[in-house]
Amino acid sequence: MPVFTLADIAAKIGGTLHGDPEIRISGTAEIDKASAGEITFLANPKYGSHLEKSHAAAVIVDGNSGITPAIPFILCPDAYYGFLQAFLLFNPPRKLLTPGIHPSAVVHETARLGAEACIGANAYVGPGVVIGERTQVFPNCVILDGSQIGSDCILYPLVSIRENCRIGDRVIIHNGAVIGSDGFGFAPYQGAFHKIPQVGIVVIEDDVEIGANVTIDRATMGQTRVRKGVKLDNLVHLAHNVTVGEHTVIVAQTGVAGSTRIGSQVMIGGQVAVAGHISVGDGARIGACSGVSKSVPAGETVFGFVARPIMKTKRIEAVTANLPELLRRVQQLEKKLEALQEKKS
Repeated sequence: MPVFTLADIAAKIGGTLHGDPEIRISGTAEIDKASAGEITFLANPKYGSHLEKSHAAAVIVDGNSGITPAIPFILCPDAYYGFLQAFLLFNPPRKLLTPGIHPSAVVHETARLGAEACIGANAYVGPGVVIGERTQVFPNCVILDGSQIGSDCILYPLVSIRENCRIGDRVIIHNGAVIGSDGFGFAPYQGAFHKIPQVGIVVIEDDVEIGANVTIDRATMGQTRVRKGVKLDNLVHLAHNVTVGEHTVIVAQTGVAGSTRIGSQVMIGGQVAVAGHISVGDGARIGACSGVSKSVPAGETVFGFVARPIMKTKRIEAVTANLPELLRRVQQLEKKLEALQEKKS
């Protein structure tokens, strides 16, 4: 395990050091689990009391926290990101495959592999496939005809890339994901559903991460596109001709129906259902378990089923919780009103 001084770490994360620069740090840990020789972080002031009990040798503190710890600390603009940089010092990325083609892999003679590309056991690389430099294709992956994958990508075991898809640089795709499966397109005629050929492709831009068992359908015509920096959690489904804007995050078990446009910097919670042929504007937020049937304006936060502006939904939920008491009061008022009417008559 490497060892760094506090001065080394401060320089790495671009922070201001307060304390002995020669203190030696051998690892990172959570604030309530850190021990001597480890560094932790504090991004939220409400956890400041944890520092009093922490055994950490030092702490990375958010510049907006207003906290001055009793132990040595590094002040930086964003403690969480700073801690990530420190974490990477002690846990650098590992390359698990050896460059070259495993003897059991099948690589078509027309496929082109970049320098130091890795093709694992029992992988299949089809005709006309292009794989960039240092990309790792783990065992049992399938890359079909004409697909292109950029440099420094990682395809973990059992990933399937269907024909003619385009994947950028530094893309990470986790186990079991399927890129370019047929879109769900059928034409109803005389009581039966007739398959519409799905002749489009999927385009994944640079620095995207795709979770385990994600499915991204190819376009009926044209492209299904996931733009730069998008992060998709496990079990997300994007239907045909969907577009997801840059640096959007979509959490597990969310489904987005066909031809929907999701903007940039959007955050979508888990188990959200998004209807087809609508748009979600830049910077929008959609709460977990919401059903989105209409377009969401840029910057709007919605929640609920069907999703509404979040404050309106909260007011509805508050009223719903009081319905039994309100019903009792209405019944009492009705009885009083009936008694008054009987007296007048």
